[in-house]
Amino acid sequence: MMQNMKSNILSQPRRVRFSQLLSLLFATLLFASCNDFLDITPTGRIIARTGEEYRELLTYEYKYFPSDRALTTVRSDEMTMMPGFTSDLDYSTYFDLWRWNDDAPSTSTTYFGWRRYYHAIYIANYIIEHKNDITNASSADIEQLIGESYMMRAYCHFLLANLYAEPYTHCKPDTTRGVPLMLKADVNAVPRSSSLKDVYAQVLADIAEAEHHLNVQSWEKGLNYRFNTVSAQCLRARVCLYMGNWQGALDASKAVIQAHPALEDMTSSGSVLPSRSDSKESIQALETMMDGKNILIGRPAQSLISLYLPGDQRRTKYYRRITPSTSTLLKGGSEQFNCTFRSAEFYLTAAEAAARLGQRSVAENYLKQLAIKRYNATAYATFVANMATLTDNQLADEIVNERARELAFEGHRWYDLRRTTMPALTKSYNGETFRLNAGDRRYTMRLPTEAVEANPAIEQWP
Repeated sequence: MMQNMKSNILSQPRRVRFSQLLSLLFATLLFASCNDFLDITPTGRIIARTGEEYRELLTYEYKYFPSDRALTTVRSDEMTMMPGFTSDLDYSTYFDLWRWNDDAPSTSTTYFGWRRYYHAIYIANYIIEHKNDITNASSADIEQLIGESYMMRAYCHFLLANLYAEPYTHCKPDTTRGVPLMLKADVNAVPRSSSLKDVYAQVLADIAEAEHHLNVQSWEKGLNYRFNTVSAQCLRARVCLYMGNWQGALDASKAVIQAHPALEDMTSSGSVLPSRSDSKESIQALETMMDGKNILIGRPAQSLISLYLPGDQRRTKYYRRITPSTSTLLKGGSEQFNCTFRSAEFYLTAAEAAARLGQRSVAENYLKQLAIKRYNATAYATFVANMATLTDNQLADEIVNERARELAFEGHRWYDLRRTTMPALTKSYNGETFRLNAGDRRYTMRLPTEAVEANPAIEQWP
């Protein structure tokens, strides 16, 4: 759906056609064969001049933004690969990723979008640097474009750090290697990794800068892949959550909920799945989650299915039972399921942050607001009664479980495992067992081989 939305936008009158956009891009930037870790070689001067042309540069990055958050589902404990269901192609593409075989993966194993992130960062930097050169555009449109560019840079650096650096909550961020911070559109730069603390600080600084420029609170259907004023607060809340900055996460989540409180009522027959791009919960629908190809990789793990209580409407609306021990996923299957930020995430972030701050009544209130939209009356009463029996620490753990139920297959689970306990995980396939130990180094992806070979200094910090 999002690809179609963007294609439609690009074909509108008075817009540069997509073929023209490609010509524009490839007249200025080409992917090289690994000359440097960004794989970008300038072949001429940038010819974008008008607001329309600069907008198309950023739209290209939106259109081809990596769906790595969906791919982390394979790495987490949400999905089971199994003989008789997983195809030979999916086996060769995803099996090593699924079983955490990072030391000697098959050459056919898929990988995360390192190059695409840095390509997007390059374009964002270029637009920021040429703010005063943009012609034929209103000041409001230029400001919005610059704000989106800062958000693109922030989000890409944030995702890179959470794929390729240790979890912020399980290290000393000021003495831990992060990822390269690229803050200028300079293809000749020889990047080195920054500290993880510096990466997160830059992400937060870019969000703050974006807020000075963003002036659109929400986009209509077909344009809601773009960053907006609310998504800036969304990203701040998520960053603070991953840092263990509970007050920051609570404050930002409150701001999101105030601006966008809507929740789908899944006890009603008229509701749509909340992760859909046309859901009332949708704040930004950039990344594709669990398209038809992803769903065919494996089945939802029984350990995940068992987390849902009787009467939890998500159990029957997210999944369809095939046998007593297997289910198939209904929450995906098309590009309709594009979801970067939606409101339910921030009720849960606010609840967790409040719980960890010792603000129990606040945490319970946010949980209840979400739960009443997810459980039938009997199950809701049970949920509330059970919540009252939990200690403060148990309540925080239960909120993490609620995140697993609510945000299943939306690219959150792997990052939640990383930032919380980094637990031991076990998977089995055709009689063979694979184990990820508690605190295992494989909770962090290795920097791409081609990046290290092109620039060995990239792994070194300081």
